[in-house]
Amino acid sequence: EYIARRLLRAASEDIGNADPRALSLTLQAWQCFERLGSPEGELALAQAVLYLAVAAKSNAAYMAYKQASVAVAKGGSEPVPEHLRNAPTKLLKAIGHGRAYQYDHDQPEGIAFSQSGFPASVGEQRYYQPVSRGLEIKIAEKLAWVRDRRAAALAGKPQ
Repeated sequence: EYIARRLLRAASEDIGNADPRALSLTLQAWQCFERLGSPEGELALAQAVLYLAVAAKSNAAYMAYKQASVAVAKGGSEPVPEHLRNAPTKLLKAIGHGRAYQYDHDQPEGIAFSQSGFPASVGEQRYYQPVSRGLEIKIAEKLAWVRDRRAAALAGKPQ
């Protein structure tokens, strides 16, 4: 179990979004090991080891998590922005929860570009910095596109 746990951690911490399949493959290998036991289940763990060894590597998600954790530890927790607060009751709606919320799925491109997810006191932050390997290449392209669209929306330019 220790080896499987370490492999799962490596899939998340060391490979991350460069090859997100590594996480599910490793978890499935662990489940296979649990069901088959030793020695038969060891083959599944060996298969995961081989996959992890050659997978594209990125610790960008891990670093983003660490940076965000440090920011929260330094600044404390801030209130959730009013527009993102759940308003399941009339009272919560009356005091402004959920007011001006933009539902992503109602937007033409599926993202409410002018809506922030951060408290005003914190401002927009970028913790996740994808690397130029594996799937993170495409993720970086998508994030750049979103940032460009967000900047245009906040500047009042047509999208």
